[in-house]
Amino acid sequence: MQRQEEQTQYMVVSFSHKNTDIAMREKLNITQTQILPFLQEINENESISESILLCTCNRIEIYVSMYNRKIARTHIYDTLAKYTGLDSTLIEQNAIVRLNEYAIYHIFGVASSLDSLVVGETQITGQLKNAYKIAFDSGLCGRDMTRLMHFAFKCAASVRQKTDISAHSISVASTAVRMAEHKLKQIGQNLSSIHALVIGSGEMGRLACKHLLNAGAKITLLSRTKHNAHSLAKELDSQNVNIESFEKLPQILNDFTLLFSATSAEECIIKANMVKPSQVKRMWFDLALPRDIESMSVADLEIFCVDDLQEIINEHKNVRDESAKEAHKILESYTRDFFTWLQTLSVEPVIKHIRYLAKEASLKELDRAIKKGFLPEKYRQNVEKILHGAFNSFLHNPTMRLRQASESHQGDPIIEAMKSMFDIGDEIVMLNNYKCEKDTTIVKEDI
Repeated sequence: MQRQEEQTQYMVVSFSHKNTDIAMREKLNITQTQILPFLQEINENESISESILLCTCNRIEIYVSMYNRKIARTHIYDTLAKYTGLDSTLIEQNAIVRLNEYAIYHIFGVASSLDSLVVGETQITGQLKNAYKIAFDSGLCGRDMTRLMHFAFKCAASVRQKTDISAHSISVASTAVRMAEHKLKQIGQNLSSIHALVIGSGEMGRLACKHLLNAGAKITLLSRTKHNAHSLAKELDSQNVNIESFEKLPQILNDFTLLFSATSAEECIIKANMVKPSQVKRMWFDLALPRDIESMSVADLEIFCVDDLQEIINEHKNVRDESAKEAHKILESYTRDFFTWLQTLSVEPVIKHIRYLAKEASLKELDRAIKKGFLPEKYRQNVEKILHGAFNSFLHNPTMRLRQASESHQGDPIIEAMKSMFDIGDEIVMLNNYKCEKDTTIVKEDI
């Protein structure tokens, strides 16, 4: 329950491709089975109200609503240390922490794919929606994060509608396929002559298959769940897709010069001892986090991870720069709108103004009574005390009910109704409840 003496704040603790290399992100990764116990432990701290965990190949980020930033931050580091086995000091050194306005701007940027490795990719919005749903369905986030996520998804939709940033279908998978095409051309080959192995039938695997087929390649598809592989093959509806059993991976692995792996396995599925020398140049793309392919040095084998895609991304960077500038303006507008809207929902200014109206009405009637001679001037102070006690007594229960309503998911309509009944405009309750401190680098002790 939110404590009235402390104002809820927002915090992001981020480890992304921008500040943390893939090896460190692997160590920080929270597995699917760990997500709920991890968030439950995050929420156990009295300074943290709600939390969401976002884990993708490019980022591990914790979003929280909280009351005390130093206590909350330390608890997040300690919990990450417990689940990953890393030293909390090392975690702190790699973390980027953002607060309030800057946390909201960052989350809106993530949802809109402006903070992605591949700017404009469309997967991230779905990944964020899924992260929110997991937390919400488990009771680990509620009103604070629901308000924030709804604004984030509206912002992402606005960026897509008002800019060309996602005009062409792009993703980490499509960029990897484009990089493969680029590398093949350098050695006089093209995708239409290639038979590629795709491991994984999730969203990344689906996109890799789609872009390979569009380029004319043939595909052998493997999935740890064969039913999922057949469902994907049916969706792709192509004669150029062949399904093999996942158990055959060690036997068929070395037959492919081009490989794309994107599973959710918690450890490497392709070990060094499975790879045999080849006289043909091979290019394998590991799109998973943690990585699917063990680090190794084998002649004529190049292994690329998601962080290696920057070479291709930079070639097309200028195409999206103008759209990105316009998109950032939309983010700024939505960030302002979110805090403006949030402030109007604060119940305390509404309560204060209702009390102010009651006091003004009482004093007005007292002045009128004295002016008309109904009451001697010498009784003014005593009558003021009586009136003050009367309207305090009258407003006590409604005030308590309003505060209780503000702590429930159904509270917003009640507060809005009270504002309407007492003709309280938004400008009246535009109080500076959310002081936003800028925190653009790794957090130090000054916060």
